[in-house]
Amino acid sequence: MPIESALVVLIPEVECLVETFRMRYDPTAAIGVPAHVTILYPFISHDKLTTDITTTLRELFLKLPSFTTSFPEAQRFPDILYLAPVPSEPFRQLTEIIARNFPDTLPYGGAFAEIIPHLTVAQVSDLQQLDEIAADFHEVARDKLPIYVRVNTVSLMDNSGGYWQIRAQFSLRPDKQAS
Repeated sequence: MPIESALVVLIPEVECLVETFRMRYDPTAAIGVPAHVTILYPFISHDKLTTDITTTLRELFLKLPSFTTSFPEAQRFPDILYLAPVPSEPFRQLTEIIARNFPDTLPYGGAFAEIIPHLTVAQVSDLQQLDEIAADFHEVARDKLPIYVRVNTVSLMDNSGGYWQIRAQFSLRPDKQAS
């Protein structure tokens, strides 16, 4: 497995709802990636992550305000069931700012034209199976959504030890209007 890194917003508040589904149907959960919204993956390779890069990230994120989001419902891509954050724009802005400052790191390696922030619940290629997973998830989540989350940090994770781990965390600027 190549050594990679990613910038993510960890969402522990939804872990109790999605953990069972993610452990069964999201291959990243089994290798240490907690419930999250991706900001930029793949990011800079582990061997090129320098102190200057982490300092730049720290400075960039401190210029961006923390924010509140919610996860009111599950949605789908063709092979993914996910929770959609509302609003999604703050996540998109984080991605765009980092991609602008690190132009060699395209979101999702440039595979998608549009940035759609999401928290993966299940990823399977069998559409009938995904329909069944979605029905099961909707039943489990019925009285638990929406989940509200305060986003204050972005985490840098890598798989240099074979298992994804947090290597650094970067604070967003405190929002003076937040209570």
